[in-house]
Formats: sequence, C-alpha cells, structure tokens
Amino acid sequence: MNQPLLLFRVHALERMFQRHISEEDVKTVLANGEVIENYPQDLPYPSRLILGFCDNRPIHVVAADTPDQRYTIIITVYTPDPSQWDPTFRRRIMQ
Repeated sequence: MNQPLLLFRVHALERMFQRHISEEDVKTVLANGEVIENYPQDLPYPSRLILGFCDNRPIHVVAADTPDQRYTIIITVYTPDPSQWDPTFRRRIMQ
C-alpha cells in the first residue's frame, strides 16, 4: 500500500514555523515514532499522539487518518514541555 498523503492543518503549519519543526521532522516522527495516546472520540476522525525524536529533540505530532487511509491529517506539532511530561515524554505529569 502507498504511504498516505499528508495534509497539514493551518494550525500545525503555524506551530511548526514558530517551533522550528520541519516537514521532514514530522515525516520522521510518523515513520519512526511511537503512539503514546489515542483519542478515539475526536471528530471528524479519531486521532493519536505520536512521540518521535529528531536529532535527540522530542517532538509530539497529533495526527488523524481518513477512513480510507489515503490521507494523514497533521493537526498539531510541538516540542513537549518537560514540566508537563515525564522524562521520557511518554506520560503527562499530573498537576
């Protein structure tokens, strides 16, 4: 099966620009990352939070697939805040 096409929401593109995260970084996270949270109730499609590393920098990508899996929608992208995540960036710290 072909790789899904990536559709970047405007919000994701804005955050990528602000946070100096490239499209290649996002592709690396999608290809090699680990799903750390699932959001099955998200609309219009269930989404997931993926953790990946680019040059030892942790990056979180929230993405959703269309039902036909032809597209992966990139909802947001960010570098996790160490004050809000455990040292592995896999679990949220309860405040």
